[in-house]
Amino acid sequence: MSMFDGLKYRRVFSPIHNLDPRVKFTYACIIFIVAILFWEFIPLLVLFVIQVPFVILARVRREWLRSMKGAAFLASVIFTVNFAVSFINSGYMITFVALEYALAMTFRFLVLVESFSIFFLTTSPDHLGLALEQTRVPYEFCFAFTTAVRFVPVLAEEAQTIMDAQKARGLELEKGNFLRRIRNYIPILIPLIVSAIRRSLELAEAMESRAWGVSKKRTNLYELKLHGSDYVLLTVTVVLLVAAIYVRLYLPVPRLAEIFDYFAH
Repeated sequence: MSMFDGLKYRRVFSPIHNLDPRVKFTYACIIFIVAILFWEFIPLLVLFVIQVPFVILARVRREWLRSMKGAAFLASVIFTVNFAVSFINSGYMITFVALEYALAMTFRFLVLVESFSIFFLTTSPDHLGLALEQTRVPYEFCFAFTTAVRFVPVLAEEAQTIMDAQKARGLELEKGNFLRRIRNYIPILIPLIVSAIRRSLELAEAMESRAWGVSKKRTNLYELKLHGSDYVLLTVTVVLLVAAIYVRLYLPVPRLAEIFDYFAH
C-alpha cells in the first residue's frame, strides 16, 4: 500500500506547496503528454530526473520514495510484458532494442507516477477543490473528486491494518501459487468493502444533516491568485512542451544502442 502514500497530502512549508494548484495540475498534465510523445529511453530518463529537484524542494523525499517503491511491482510487470512481447516479435532473440524499449515503457510509467505523486503530496484537497470551483467546474464534481482524493489514502491505511490483523490470525498472503494468493486476499477485501460502505453511509448522513446542496450559490473564505513563481513554472512547463514537440517532429532521438556503438568505434 506504499504507493498510495504518494496520494496523501503532506502539510509542509515549501516553495512547491505554495504554488497554485491549477499550475501544478497543468504541470502534471503536460509531463503526462510529453511522456506519451516519446517511446525512447533517453528522453524518458531525462523527464524522470528533471522532476527530482521538485521533490527535494518540496521536502517530501520519504513519501515520494514510498510511492516509487509501491510502483516497483507494476513497473516490473510492465518491463516483463514489454520485453516478452519484443522477444517474441524478434524471433525469440534477446536484442538490445527490445531491452531498451522495455526500459522506456517502464520509465514512462514511473514518470507518470512521479509527476502525479508530486502533485498530490504538495496540494491540499481543499485548495484543489477551490481551484476546480474557480475554473467553473460544478461543485458536485469538485466535491466528488476531492472526497475520492481524501479517501484513497484512508482506505489504503485501513487495508494495511486489516492485512496486519489477518496475518496476526495466521493468514499467509504470500504462500501458494498465483490463484491461491488471489484467494488469500478475499478475507482482506470483504471487511474493506464493508468498511467503505459504512464510511459512505456516514458521509451521506453528515452531508444530509448539513443540508448539502440546498444553496446553489456558494461562497469561499479564500480565493486563489497566481503569483510570480506560478508564472515562472507555467512558462517553464509550456517551454518544455514546445521543446518536446519540436524534438519529436524535427530532431532524431538517439537510442542507447546507437550511443554505445558510437563510443565502441
